[in-house]
This record gives sequence, C-alpha cells and structure tokens, in this order.
Amino acid sequence: MERKKNKVIDLGERGKFNLNNKLNDLTGKEWIKFTKSWFILHPQKRKKEEKLHPAKFPEILVEDFIKYFTKKNSWVLDPFMGTASSLIAAANLERNSVGVELNKKYFDTSINRITKGNYKNKTIALYGNSQNLKMLLYENNMNKVKFDYVITSPPYWNQLQRDSMRQKKRKEKGLDTQYSEEKNDLGNIISYDEFIEEQAKIFDCVFDVTKPKGYLTIITNNVFSDGRLYPLAFDTATSLTKRGLKSWILKDERIWLQDDKRLIALGINNAWVGNRHHQYCLIFRKENDD
Repeated sequence: MERKKNKVIDLGERGKFNLNNKLNDLTGKEWIKFTKSWFILHPQKRKKEEKLHPAKFPEILVEDFIKYFTKKNSWVLDPFMGTASSLIAAANLERNSVGVELNKKYFDTSINRITKGNYKNKTIALYGNSQNLKMLLYENNMNKVKFDYVITSPPYWNQLQRDSMRQKKRKEKGLDTQYSEEKNDLGNIISYDEFIEEQAKIFDCVFDVTKPKGYLTIITNNVFSDGRLYPLAFDTATSLTKRGLKSWILKDERIWLQDDKRLIALGINNAWVGNRHHQYCLIFRKENDD
C-alpha cells in the first residue's frame, strides 16, 4: 500500500503547515522554534488592577504555550487562575477556557477583565478551591467537559511569607503580600512535604478532567529558605509522576530566562546566595486512556 501523502500549505513567512498536524495550528518552522529548551520574554508592564496579585505571569508567556499545545476552539484549564492571565490568553487565541480561584478579590478582578474583553469563545471563571475541581465543574454544568490542555502556576510553597525583601517593597506600595488567608490555600501550608503532597492531590483532580494524551504545563521554581535551597520544581515533577493510575508523564522542561531582573546584593561578603532569574515550565502528558 502506498502511504498517503501529507498535504502541506505554504503560509509564506510563517512556513509550511501540514494538514495532518493533530496537536496545533503551527507550521513546521513555528513548531521547531518553540522546542528550544530556553526562552526570553520582555512582557509589557502590568496594569494597576493586576499588580495586586503577588505572582502574576504575563499573557504573552501563556499564549506561546497555548499556541503549541492546542488548536482553535480547544478547552484550556487553569486551576490556579489568579487574575485570569491564562483565560485572557486563551480567549485572545480563540480557545475556550475555565479558571478556578479561591481569593474573592482576584476572582472579582478576573470577572471584570473577562467582561471587558467581550470574547467570542467561552471564558469561564469559577470561584472556589481546585481541591473540589470536579464538584465545581458539576455545579456549573461543565462536568462533561474534558480539557485539551492545562497551564498554571501554583504558589511557590509559602515563599511569599518568607521573602522579606520583596514583601517590604510590596507593603510600601500597598500591594498584597500573600495569596489569601484561606487555611486550604497551598501558599499557607508551613510544612514543605505537606505542600508537595497537597499540590499533587490537586493535580490528581486535574488529571481526571483532562483528555487522554492531553498536556499539562506547570510554571514553578525552586525556593531558597532558611539557608538552603528547596528543590520545589524538581519535587513537583517527581511527585506528579508517582500517583499510581493518576500519574502524569514528565515530557520535558522549558526555562524562562528573566534577563531583565535587577541584581540584588544577596549574601555579599558573607556567603553564597544566588540571584534566581529563571522559572521552570514543566511539561507533562496524560498518557493513559480513561
């Protein structure tokens, strides 16, 4: 039997698009560019209402990942929505999206941003805790939705409570210095080991609502505290791959290099303390069928 020839469309400067591409709407040229293991972004300054959130990531960052891991009208999920960066990015790219946020102030900000956008695709913000993800979806008549892609950035353990230099500057500006006062907020867990386990439980819930072969991207970092480095990014990757039937497969990582951050005199003339100017974007896949 002869193999079916690939149908290719020449899109000019974008490159050639293969109609057999099942993952995304990118040309081969765009596909290869994204697979580089590191990247640099210089996003625009955040708007005033968005600065309230202590750890917002830029829409342009999320858009690049959504472009690669989805096609138009796919469903995107962010279980740690914040001020809806992922949802806005998905809407800009004509994808449907759902986000979950337990901080009422950030949830209200998200609703305001989404309403102003008047987007064509479904852009849905849910108020609650992603520990109850399936129930939240059920209560909002979305229990039959299976997500093509998940992208999110959980709290970096309780880093916000420990980063005194950063906290002082945010306090001076009247900005938030913690995600919430909720006991069930991951960012308020004191024990590192407990944080890793509770975070993994949430991604068990995410696993259940993700399509087979669907991808998950977690943006995170390691944390320096009490004179030592806690390998949060690495432990996050390990913990999600040891969940029995709900184990994610770690496929790779991309490193976001933040070359525009100011250097701070950390430990100078005393001891080594690094200026961490990168973030880990961990890429997982749900390999098994439901």
